[in-house]
Amino acid sequence: MNVSLTLHEKPCDWADLITDLDRYVTRLTAEWTDRDPGEGLGAALLRRADESSAGLLLTAHASEPDSPKGARLGYCVIVPLADPVTGMETPFIAALEVDRNYRHRGLARSMVSAVTAEMKRRGHPELAARAGHNDDALISMGERWGFVRSHEVMVLQP
Repeated sequence: MNVSLTLHEKPCDWADLITDLDRYVTRLTAEWTDRDPGEGLGAALLRRADESSAGLLLTAHASEPDSPKGARLGYCVIVPLADPVTGMETPFIAALEVDRNYRHRGLARSMVSAVTAEMKRRGHPELAARAGHNDDALISMGERWGFVRSHEVMVLQP
C-alpha cells in the first residue's frame, strides 16, 4: 500500500475533514454518554491542535494506482491534555481514523509512529490515548503498540 503521511504545520480548514471530525466526535460521544456533543467540535479540535506544541494534525493520502490520487485515507488529531494540578501538557490522541477500506494494513500504526516521532522532536516524550475499561480490543492494540496503562480515572456516578 503506497500512502503518504502529511504533517500539517499550518491551520487546516478543509470542510470535508471538519465534517468527518464532527461525525467522529458524534459517534465517539455516543459511546461514552447520552449527551449531544453539540456543533463545531471538528473545527474546535483542529484549533486546539494548532494552538500548542503538544498538538498536531497528520493525514494519510493514497499514492497508489488503484486509489484516487491524493484521496485521504485517514487522519490523526493530537491535542494537548493539561494536567489540572501541574499544568503540564501531554499530547493526546483526540481522533484517529482510517478509511474502512484501508483498515488492518498498518496505517493507524504508521500514523501513531509518525506522531510519536514528531512529538519527541518537539520535546514531548509521551503520547496519551484513552480506551474504555471494557474495550479489550483497543486496549490490547494500544499495548501491542507500546502504550501502558497509567493514572486510572475513577468516576462516581449518582
